[in-house]
Amino acid sequence: MNSLNQVMVGNLLHVLPEIVWCGFGVILMLLQPFVKSRQALTFIAMLGAAFGTLVSFFGLAGSGFSGLIECDTFSLFFHWLIGLVTFLVILSSDSYLERENLEAAEFYALILFATAGMGVLASAQELLTAFIGLEMSSIASYILAGYRRDSIKSSESAMKYFLLGSFATAFFLYGIALVYGVTGSTNLAAIAGADPSRTLLRLGLTLILVGLGFKVAAAPFQTWTPDVYEGAPTPVTALFSAGPKAATFALLLRIFSTVHAATAFWFWAFWILAVLTMFVGNLGAIVQSNVKRMLAYSSIAHAGYTLVAFAAITFVRPDPDAVAPAYAAVLFYLASYALVSVGAFTVISEIGGSGERHLSFDDFAGLGTRQPFAAAGLSLFLLSLLGLPITAGFFGKLYIFTAAIKSNLLWLAILMAANSVIGAYYYLRLIVYMYMREYKGTLPADTRPGLSPTAAMVVVVASLITLYLGLAPNHILGIVLSQPLILSTR
Repeated sequence: MNSLNQVMVGNLLHVLPEIVWCGFGVILMLLQPFVKSRQALTFIAMLGAAFGTLVSFFGLAGSGFSGLIECDTFSLFFHWLIGLVTFLVILSSDSYLERENLEAAEFYALILFATAGMGVLASAQELLTAFIGLEMSSIASYILAGYRRDSIKSSESAMKYFLLGSFATAFFLYGIALVYGVTGSTNLAAIAGADPSRTLLRLGLTLILVGLGFKVAAAPFQTWTPDVYEGAPTPVTALFSAGPKAATFALLLRIFSTVHAATAFWFWAFWILAVLTMFVGNLGAIVQSNVKRMLAYSSIAHAGYTLVAFAAITFVRPDPDAVAPAYAAVLFYLASYALVSVGAFTVISEIGGSGERHLSFDDFAGLGTRQPFAAAGLSLFLLSLLGLPITAGFFGKLYIFTAAIKSNLLWLAILMAANSVIGAYYYLRLIVYMYMREYKGTLPADTRPGLSPTAAMVVVVASLITLYLGLAPNHILGIVLSQPLILSTR
């Protein structure tokens, strides 16, 4: 009995961050009838996000639940990234919830539940466990997308997200069924020894890729992204653009590092997906007049840049010296993009005003004069998304571009460079509006004279990290290259 209890306790320690996040979510729901202070609920939610992130450092390392969960420094990296994103999103949501008169407890609880699902997804060593994490994150996300119940756009975005997400989940689950039918297991280590030439195995892996491609907004599975990003509350959009995408790419990296059949089979799929996603994202962003939709298409394009690194990984998998930098490029890029994205959407949330009615390019005209701090922060984030030197985005793109060159994917590298030039147009266009155009309308009555204190804190933190990663990238790159998952490829 004592031995059984020790095993149970050990298993629980492997999912300690998820237990903390879910526990604080339940606490917030229970406190809702008794605590009327929004600031108190915000503080509890921030405490839950931070505590869940910190305990991941003290959780039990190794495999848990008979190999379903793998707790290593790779999963720790993503737990810290997802936890930091969640903390910043909760912090930025305080003023938004006040302005929109929305319930705070339910909102924060859903964010923490979604975060727990992302944590499971990043640690999953087995496909059904990954499915559970995916559903935990998705169900909470569907509700968050439609949280502004009095907004038609918000309800529309939730419905589209739910319907298309359900189809994507069905593809993912059916792919798992086919893989199980061929290999007799859903554990990645057991699947690794399967014959990569089996037709049903390839079909199963294709369906899994379709399901995960939806979550990362890869073309042609990106159709939900602009409408959902525009209709969802802006803090939720910030979460969507960073957290689920990072967790899903973490699962793809685990599959790559374990299942040789996937690595060998997915090369051309990722090559095509990368090119299609980059062009769809960048060309779609050019014609947008709504800043939020523009960043939604930008998010699609950045998923394409990340997929370039995945194509490099699949192409050079037999070469241990070339594949490790490609893995590292993905992790560095995900970290830099996630924090920049949260910062950018935080500024947009504040400028949008009540009901998010002021999100056109014209609404940002003269922002450099009206709100210089907000304009400076947003400009820094846009320049990082562009890939300007001294910002995190520069080294993120540089590492991916270098990985493509070292993998002899010259055409893919050229197309990535061309897309970066296309992206420069709409990023610089918004900066021109903020600093070189005069605001010709009448400022709305609900317009703030500046960012709220909580939003300003988020912008400062995101800006400092953006500059730090741009000026001293070797520190985090050294941490990334020390990941056991990456070392195992050498």
